[in-house]
This record gives sequence, structure tokens and C-alpha cells, in this order.
Amino acid sequence: MTYEAAPAVAKASLLIRRPVADAFSAFTEPALLTKFWLARASDRLVAGARVEWEFMVPGAKDTLEVVELVANQRLVIRWSDATRVEWTFTAVDDSTSVVSVQHSGFAGTAQEATAMAIESTQGFAIVLCDLKTLLETGTSANLVRDKARLIELGV
Repeated sequence: MTYEAAPAVAKASLLIRRPVADAFSAFTEPALLTKFWLARASDRLVAGARVEWEFMVPGAKDTLEVVELVANQRLVIRWSDATRVEWTFTAVDDSTSVVSVQHSGFAGTAQEATAMAIESTQGFAIVLCDLKTLLETGTSANLVRDKARLIELGV
């Protein structure tokens, strides 16, 4: 019997003790994105937009397309490599939300796609943890910045 492996998918979720609108805005507004994840964003995210993001790793940047945006509920983007990232925002109550992210569409062999999904899972988990810290305390823990430094150092 032969089994076909399911496509590799990166997934991460985190409970954040802030209203869902705050968590959603953190991913769509450049002024907030640059507090925990990015070095620069060319514009805010709106449906149909093409936006350039520069990451904290020197030289790392990409152009994304906003495929779908439903305020405070769902955000779907497509990176230039055709992979897709989907965030869902779920209100637990008026002051708590769950942010979930799923990254899919990795190319290459099953082994290559799996390796990319593992790396992406790690990256999004760090992003969500830094976002949680920022939204709950008002200050980034610099988790993304520190991971970017490790990447820059080749560690």
C-alpha cells in the first residue's frame, strides 16, 4: 500500500489578551507592523493591494498581494513565491482574541516543502509571541529582531 503525503503546511496560533480589532490592526497597519515584525511596510493592507514588506533581516524583503481581507476576521496574502498566508482572528470575548496563521503552497520535493513549512512555523510562532507581548504590555520583547540577528549571523 502506498500513501501520498499531504502538502506541507505551517500553522501557529496564540491567545492574545486584547480585543480582536487590535490584533487585526497589528497585521494591516505599517506603524504597528514595524513595532514587532517588519523594518518597513510600503502601505497598509487593503483588499487587492500590492505592498512591499522589508523584514528585520538585512536585505530580506518581498512584495505581497492582499487576496482577501475581512476586517477583524480574516486576512489572506500571496507572497511573490506564490505561497499563501492566511490569518484568522477570533474573538474569545471583548478583551481576548485568538490569532491563527496558516502558510501553504510550498514548492519543491516533499522534503524541501516540509523543511520550509517547519521554518515558517517557527517564524510565525515567534511573530505571534512578539505580537502578544507588544499588545499585552505595550512593548515588543524584540523576539523577531533577535531571530533576525541570528539569521544574519548564520546561526
